[in-house]
Amino acid sequence: MDFDAVGFGALNLDKLFKVNMIAKREEEGFVTDLKISGGGSAANTIVGLARLGLKTGFVGKVASDMEGKFLLDELREEGVDVNGITVTKMGRSGKVMGYIDQNGDRALYVDAGVNNQVDFDEVDLEYFSGAKFLHLSSFVAQKPFDAQKQLITRLQNVKVCFDPGAIYAKKGLDELKPIIKRSFVVLPNELEVKLLTGQDYKEGALTFMDLGAKLVAVKRGKWGCYVTDGKESHTIEAYKVDVVDTTGAGDAFDAGFIYGLAKGMDLFDCGKLGNFVASRCVSKIGARTGLPRLADLKAI
Repeated sequence: MDFDAVGFGALNLDKLFKVNMIAKREEEGFVTDLKISGGGSAANTIVGLARLGLKTGFVGKVASDMEGKFLLDELREEGVDVNGITVTKMGRSGKVMGYIDQNGDRALYVDAGVNNQVDFDEVDLEYFSGAKFLHLSSFVAQKPFDAQKQLITRLQNVKVCFDPGAIYAKKGLDELKPIIKRSFVVLPNELEVKLLTGQDYKEGALTFMDLGAKLVAVKRGKWGCYVTDGKESHTIEAYKVDVVDTTGAGDAFDAGFIYGLAKGMDLFDCGKLGNFVASRCVSKIGARTGLPRLADLKAI
């Protein structure tokens, strides 16, 4: 199938609890709201792209349990092709328990489940034939990380978009070099740049480009983003919104930025669009609830 973008990452059921505070040791808080939805960084981004009208697919793994059915059904409802997702009778589907305080700050606990068992031998290379973009995000375990690295050596014509996330950033730069080298765009946040390079976001972006990345977009939260292709660089301000929940903000940015690339926009407009989609995301609870539709882009 000729997809605009295919995601490859963890699939998790997100249970997001709105709380009066994120409790520390020996403290006790209370829950004020609950949101249950599909999650997983790459999956959130792919849903964002589907809502903007791109033809999307996904590669990952769920168990044949209630959570797995929920995840597949929700992706289908969003218009994402799920034929690349393996359903196994053993184990349990991935889950994330998230706690969000009144400022929108969060604490997350991941139960990776069968995400840890994704193996390269389960990946159908034909699924990617004709795909323009391949979007990669982090897994907890080594096996699926190795599968991602193996996959990109077998796909020559797809443009790789890579969001390392905190989990992969903690692996260190040497571990990620094979993916960065093959990446069309690397999409870290500012902390991840620091973790990986020990440099500030501008110097770190150049380090990624020296390793082979064509573009780097650094997500800087309320300060917006920094984008560069080595020839031009832009610091782009964030949209001013009331922050309800920061869950999935970086994934939403990725969707806006990749959509811009898919539509041939220039670097500045890709960054601006990333900021816009992220601003819509953080205005509602959950990683996907606030993701905009194509018609909403007229507001930019």
